[in-house]
Parts: sequence; C-alpha cells; structure tokens
Amino acid sequence: MSRKISGYILVLGLTGIFISSCENFKVKEYEGMSGCEKCHTDYALLQKVFSPDTAPPASGCGGEAPYYEPYDRVYMGGTGYAEYKESGHYSIGCAGCHNGNDQSSDKTAAHSGDFISHPSADAEDKCATCHSEIVDKFSSSLHNGMGQKRKVTKRSGLSGPDDFDQLPAHQIEGYNRNCATCHGTCGNCHVVRPPIGGGGLANGHRFTKTPDMVTVCVSCHTSRGGHAYMGVASGTVPDVHLTKKSFKCTTCHDGDELHGNGVKVEQRYAYTELPKCQNCHSGLETSNSYHSRHYSSFNCQVCHSQVYNNCGSCHVHGAGARIPSYMDFKIAVNPIPDIKPGFDFSLVRRTLAAPDNWVEYGVAQYSNFNVLPTFNFTTPHNILKRTARTTVPSGSACYSSCHIRKEGTVLINKELYLFEENLNSWEINATKGITVDGKLPSSWFSGK
Repeated sequence: MSRKISGYILVLGLTGIFISSCENFKVKEYEGMSGCEKCHTDYALLQKVFSPDTAPPASGCGGEAPYYEPYDRVYMGGTGYAEYKESGHYSIGCAGCHNGNDQSSDKTAAHSGDFISHPSADAEDKCATCHSEIVDKFSSSLHNGMGQKRKVTKRSGLSGPDDFDQLPAHQIEGYNRNCATCHGTCGNCHVVRPPIGGGGLANGHRFTKTPDMVTVCVSCHTSRGGHAYMGVASGTVPDVHLTKKSFKCTTCHDGDELHGNGVKVEQRYAYTELPKCQNCHSGLETSNSYHSRHYSSFNCQVCHSQVYNNCGSCHVHGAGARIPSYMDFKIAVNPIPDIKPGFDFSLVRRTLAAPDNWVEYGVAQYSNFNVLPTFNFTTPHNILKRTARTTVPSGSACYSSCHIRKEGTVLINKELYLFEENLNSWEINATKGITVDGKLPSSWFSGK
C-alpha cells in the first residue's frame, strides 16, 4: 500500500481546515508573515471561521481518541511556535509543503487547488528532498503496518503484505479507517498528535525530532505497550526499566529501527533492528542456575513478565472486541521458531483475529483463517527481576511457582500454560499447533 493511502487516516487530525471565507480577517502587526500564519496564529479568528468535523473521531484498541476542537488542532501560536520559526522547516514556507496559496488571507483561496493538509502523506515528494534516506527506507518500517497487512492478506488467501492492494476495495477502506489509525506518516510522530491521540498540531508547528513517549508513543501503543510499561493495570507495577533507569521508548527503539532499514519483513519479530535483552545483559546463559537450566527452553519474558492485557475476536467497525480486555499470562510452544529460534516455549498473547473480522465490510468469512494462530508470540514490556514465577516460597522447591504439579486431584500452575481447552471452538484448528497439550513432562501431571 502506498504512503499516500497509509497516510489517509491522518486527514482526520486536521479536519478543521478552512472552507469558508476569511473576509473579516483583521490585519494586525504581522509583517513578514504569510497569509497562512496570519490566520493560524489568531486564535479568536480560528474560533470564528472553523469548519465543524464531518467524520467521527478516531478510535482503536485503547478506546476513543481525546477530542480537540478543530480550531485547537490547527492553531500554530503558543508553545513550540517560536522554536518552529527558527527552524529550517519554517524557511521552506507554508506552500512549500502544503501547496495552496500562502499569500492569501482568504480561507477558500488559501486552501485551493492542490492544497494538502498533511504533506508527509506524500513523503516521496514533500520530505525526501531533505530526508531521502529515511523516506526511501520507510516502506520497510514496522510503523507502515507490514505485519498487520500480512495477517489480513494471508487469512484472505493471499501471500503477504505486498498483496494487500489485491484485497476488495471495501476491505482496504475498512483497514484504512480502523486498523491504520496507528500506522501513519512522518508528521504523525514528529509534528501532529496521532489520530488516536486526538489529532492536530501537537506543539505549535514545531518539528520534534524525538517524539514524546506519552503523547505520541503511548497514544498508539496503549493497550499492549504503555499499559504494561507504566503498570496501569490493577495488581501490576511499572517496568523496571522505567522505575530504575527512566528509560523512554526511544532508549531501546531508536530512529534506525523506527524508520526502517529498507528491507521488508513479513512480521515485526523478523526485523533485524529490534533490540535484544542481550544487548545490555551479557552472560545471561550462565548467570544463575535458573538461566543455566532454562535458557534454551523459554524466552526471557516467561520468567520476568507480569500478567498482561489481552482481548480478541474483533468486528472491524462493528461490535469491536467481543472478547473484552482481560489480564492473563500464557506460555505456549514457540509459534515462530524460524524467526525466534533458540527456545522451545514462549509467552503468547491473544490477537483480535476472528473468522468474521471483516463482515461489516462485505467479507463474511476469511477464506484461509487457519493459516495463522490466534495467539501471537509476545514480549510484554512489564519486566521485573522478581515476579510470581521467580519468587519461590520459603521451603518450596525451585520449580514450585512455574512447573505444573499435581496436589491431590488439583493441577497447580496449569493456568500459566495455553491448552487446547483454553481456546474457543473457532480458534482450535488455527491455534492447536502451539498449545502445550502432550508437550510437557508427563511427570508434571502424575503427582509423582
């Protein structure tokens, strides 16, 4: 899918663009300003001439976006504006990026012709002149939604993300309106708030090189990233990398990773730029007896994650997630051993997948739903040194908090593992291959 299409969702962020006249514009001391600035730094004027929203607000896994009035979304004055005026982007001029007529104080004329509200939706033309390397590589970025598109296309009977444009037009429309609310363009992170964060200019018109963790990163990565990292859920605490090190998202996920390296991959864990625990924690294999015994059995999160958020069975643009959000912890057979080799079991998280995801967009059932499991390999961002798995009660065996064991007729710790009985009927054929049925030591179930 082109960047023009993937940037479509950003239009919502600035839907307060002008379509009526600015005839009543009162000239002030605006010497040297373009017509655009004269309007967009006059808050009272914007309140008088704004156009009401004609589309519903963005929504996603984290709920509905916070609401900003159209005039607030396009107001340039305020914090960040002075810094923007000193930047190289300011010297380009409004029309240099947005087209239209930046010399006119008439609203209709200023936004006429080939005006574009979000220039980075056409990054090849508008951004590549100065940022060619980043733009050239961005097609491979995880923020382009490659993994999401891969799942939709494969379950639809196609090969992968490059076949996305072959899907029915209405299904693509549904993706752009719903799934793509968090997969945008350059400006989505560096100039405006993401649509799911309310849209509109985030800080005057200042270009922020390093996006703010809370208002940008966590706006999109709410339910399955920020939710865990900040310890939002009852019974959880923030990730140790936040409390002990004050790490921000970009501490580990740098620009080279986020912008892409030019190589398309079928899913995010195949991306070579992802950070690894071993980048900071060397010698883990033999650092203690637990690691020595289980380093090749489990991924790090099996022992060091807390419970994490799950939901599932999504009706795109319909009833939403029909399996409401819940906290859980499931160990399964490593679902991607070709991409994440080296251990037999890993944590998994329920996905939004359901056979009828797209019924609201004219697709009654996926044609090849069972090609992928309904639980994904996952690496929750809620790491602690001591968790319920690594804390052993006094006098108990070292495995008492993680191995299944039989006490009388009760199987202790069974809830930690993904069994076929945990699946809905429509999930079984897709997912039973990664359940632990018959793949754990028989002694765990015998009481011996």
